[in-house]
Amino acid sequence: MKYLIAGLGNMETAYFGTRHNIGFDVADELASRLSVHFSSSSLAHRAEGSYKGRKLIVIKPTTYMNLSGKAVRYWLEKENIPVENLLVILDDLNLAFGAIRIRPSGADGGHNGLKDIQEQLSTNAYARLRVGIGNHFGKGQQVNYVLGHWNDQEKKYLAEIIKLTADAALSFCFAGMQNTANTFNSKKVIIEESSK
Repeated sequence: MKYLIAGLGNMETAYFGTRHNIGFDVADELASRLSVHFSSSSLAHRAEGSYKGRKLIVIKPTTYMNLSGKAVRYWLEKENIPVENLLVILDDLNLAFGAIRIRPSGADGGHNGLKDIQEQLSTNAYARLRVGIGNHFGKGQQVNYVLGHWNDQEKKYLAEIIKLTADAALSFCFAGMQNTANTFNSKKVIIEESSK
């Protein structure tokens, strides 16, 4: 069986280490676990590995976040992967920092990356793994917050959150959506109150 895992982010170095690029960070963790490396390919940086008999294609789209759907559609078609074997990893303002959620489908929730994927695939029935980044910003500061770098307190927990998210992504490929949702939607990294 073959799976496509798409971590969402922006490829320019100015965006590295920002909340909006958490999908790229998880993709990097997955490649590390699979002992594979990314190489530049069509519309994405791509890595390919195996996990418990599954073939995993991990991509980081080189389009901007808002055009992620083009890369996702291209690699689904090129690798002949059914949409039910697609997992998209992204940041989510509506989840607390430290929490993750996997769903088999749903609305884009205002996330432009998901919106473009839905438009390109003509469906919202694909799995998405959301990583909570919290919503601790003032009025009119949403864009600055999302595109901002993790603060020092958040950085203390970031590696653990990325690890948990990667665990969930691999579970999706091996154990399936329902088992993964049952296991991981109740898990979160505990954040000390002073770190929020």
